Amino acid sequence: MTGKRPALTLGTTEREGTRVTSRNTLIVGGGPAAHRLVEALLSRFADEPESAHRITVLAEEPHLPYDRVQLSKRLADGSVDLTLDPASCWEDDAVSLRIGERAQAIDRAAKTVTTSSGDVLDYDDLVLATGSSAPVPEIPGASAARVYRTIDDVDALVAEVAALREQRGRVPRVAVAGGGLLGLEAAGGLAALGADAVIIHSGGWLMSAQLDEGAGQALGRLIAARGVDLHLGTRPQKILLGADGRPVEVLCTDGRTVPADIVVFAIGIRARDELATAAGIATAPRGGVIVDEACRSTDASIWAIGEVAAIDGRTIGLVAPANTMAETVADRLLGGDAAFTTIDDATKLKLSGVDVASFGDAFARDPGALEIVYADPARGLYQKLVVSDDARTLLGGVFVGDATPYLGLRPLLGRTLDAEPAAYLSAAGAEPPAGGALPDDALVCSCNNVAAGTVRTAVGDGCHDLGELKACTRAGAQCGSCVPLVKKLLEAELTAAGATVSHALCEHFDLSRQELFESVRVLGLTSWDETITRLGRGRGCDICKPAVGSILATQHGQYLLDGGRGPLQDTNDRALANMQKDGTYSVVPRIPGGEITPEKLGVIARVAQDFGLYTKITGGQRIDLFGARLDQLPDIWRELVDAGFESGQAYGKALRNVKSCVGSTWCRYGVQDSVGMAIALELRYRGLRSPHKLKFGVSGCARECAEARGKDVGVIATDLGWNLYVGGNGGFQPAHAQLLASDLDDETLVRYIDRYLMYYIRTADRLQRTARWMEDLDGGLDHVRDVVVHDSLGLAAELEAAVAQHVETYADEWAATLADPERLRRFRSFVNEPALADPSIARVAERGQLRPATAAERAAGVVPIAGATIPLRTAAMPAEGRS
Repeated sequence: MTGKRPALTLGTTEREGTRVTSRNTLIVGGGPAAHRLVEALLSRFADEPESAHRITVLAEEPHLPYDRVQLSKRLADGSVDLTLDPASCWEDDAVSLRIGERAQAIDRAAKTVTTSSGDVLDYDDLVLATGSSAPVPEIPGASAARVYRTIDDVDALVAEVAALREQRGRVPRVAVAGGGLLGLEAAGGLAALGADAVIIHSGGWLMSAQLDEGAGQALGRLIAARGVDLHLGTRPQKILLGADGRPVEVLCTDGRTVPADIVVFAIGIRARDELATAAGIATAPRGGVIVDEACRSTDASIWAIGEVAAIDGRTIGLVAPANTMAETVADRLLGGDAAFTTIDDATKLKLSGVDVASFGDAFARDPGALEIVYADPARGLYQKLVVSDDARTLLGGVFVGDATPYLGLRPLLGRTLDAEPAAYLSAAGAEPPAGGALPDDALVCSCNNVAAGTVRTAVGDGCHDLGELKACTRAGAQCGSCVPLVKKLLEAELTAAGATVSHALCEHFDLSRQELFESVRVLGLTSWDETITRLGRGRGCDICKPAVGSILATQHGQYLLDGGRGPLQDTNDRALANMQKDGTYSVVPRIPGGEITPEKLGVIARVAQDFGLYTKITGGQRIDLFGARLDQLPDIWRELVDAGFESGQAYGKALRNVKSCVGSTWCRYGVQDSVGMAIALELRYRGLRSPHKLKFGVSGCARECAEARGKDVGVIATDLGWNLYVGGNGGFQPAHAQLLASDLDDETLVRYIDRYLMYYIRTADRLQRTARWMEDLDGGLDHVRDVVVHDSLGLAAELEAAVAQHVETYADEWAATLADPERLRRFRSFVNEPALADPSIARVAERGQLRPATAAERAAGVVPIAGATIPLRTAAMPAEGRS
């Protein structure tokens, strides 16, 4: 339940013969377990309309509770928001969240907690959700080491890597102590940042707590192949420091030394049980608050959940058990009898692009357990199933390199298999079990404890869309690893019900975007009217119209807004500029490869001054000019076009920019001319319309200053030519680009990019980024490589010809607009008064530039604009006013 609740009054009420007593629940800790407990309590309050429970949460970190499992995304992109959903639960009147405040002491007799701010908070029930800390061994020099545990830890590491690279003019060396989940995640993320990462691990193989030796060795080969050095069977004994107090190298217990500018410890977790210990609450010998099946400590009013709770003498650092504990305590606090009886320690993750998964009795410790193994060390592939002595009951499994079977097998843990175990190993050529074969009580989503039957029931009740299904069942709403299985269940249920699993673009077209693209191409359709008449029905909508507009633009290269195509476009495309929050637009001239002459810089400066525009250097090596009115756009662009600029198409689903370093032109490390290649690529693919925006990067050496592996197409120079990476995306779901081909000459590189882009444009779904497109393709990267490099579909010549036609027909959209008076008629603030500027735009000065007025400033009624004080006015906009 979310939203505002009435103020709660403490006391006792009678309802349907049951006494409902007001309770004051204090939760110490602001991590995922605490968030889940609050959410679980609020959802139960919805069924207790007269209850009067208060919830207070002490969150030590200065952040809203966030998803620690996704810290690697923060490492890759510092702008990623990891806040747990729903964040709206913190707005509920029943909840008081105190951020940046920690509990200092528990007084069990008085039932109070003293906080770091000096407040004394009372409780009826106290829930310890303090989680764990990242231990650092007491060795010489350890004070200079770092850990990988929180958002602040990750942000500090990112900043430190960047600072050292700048200061020392070379790639920083990072030694990560720990080859478990966190250590591999940290090493992979730091390597992606451009650091030279090594792993020091005490075990004989990686992830030795989760994987057997065969799987660990296979994982080690794959990780080493990605440039991460491994030092196994040893641990740090001493960190040697330089004169500046920073690490120089790590001395290991076996005598070897590992050079390091940064040392990161990720050697496990230590339960944060110090509050409980000080209060006299029983803790386990190896740490953690001892709790029973109700998650209650030895004090009847104090509970523990998540990583601080010790079940059978051990703590568990996984999401699913923490969520189950939270649900158990929520039920108990409201008079239920839920019990925490089983521990789900299944693990699935992708480390540095390598699939890894384990579940159940992965080490075959059960008496009589049999192991069915498929191993291919050369490929770094390892798959193992553990079954009972009669080879019928599934007891566990381990997968490295290809974890495809995991999703279908994990829900079958403890059940009788329908076939020989080897039939479930995809490495041996088997098909993974389909979602439709799962029994109703099989657990599909362990994070949220959702069974297959729950998903099926939701589909039967009308949840026929994956997004709806996730919302109403919560399956796939946390870590997301089960989403493919949930999708299979959805499709299986729809098929069983006799419904066709639709891939229709929208209600007006029964075709998918891919099918629509091919139909338009084969039939030679050139307009919206032809397309809707031949292939669809109705008048269209805001889904199909832009999609058809993009398809037509890609195939025919005509002016975007002519021939009835203008109404098909989104707001930004209709204005050939990005609309901003105050109704003005931004202007982004193309600056190929980031290279620009002083004379052109002067033109941009003059335009910004003449039109009072706010200027900002973008992350894509361009200059963004904000605050242009619709009627000003032609005048601004006339000056820019006359000076040799063209549209940067920041408004379109097309190529945005090609980022480059200076390469061999200036840099002493550069081995190829990255600027020249970046300019050539940007000029070749400019204006190419696609399902989503495209970004390129070209780096002149392996130091990767252009961040090419974060782009849809990344090109990195080698001594022999160029390495081509594809499928990298930033945004909400960042993904690293994957290596498609190595050591290419210029001509081959361009041919492969031609094929890749056109294959994506033809086959991707509407608004699908390249990373998600490749994930959805059968075979993923291998399939793309077969098509692009080996021409497995026989399309190479056709795809290259399509790009050649685009290059031949390309024309700058703003130059074409300025050359036609009829096209310029679109750029008027008011149709009936073309010369009148929009009077509703209000600005204030800040840091020497003008920005949009805030709502509060506008509400005041007087806003300074360019030094003058002008009362605000509003004007009713005609239907064909601002786009």
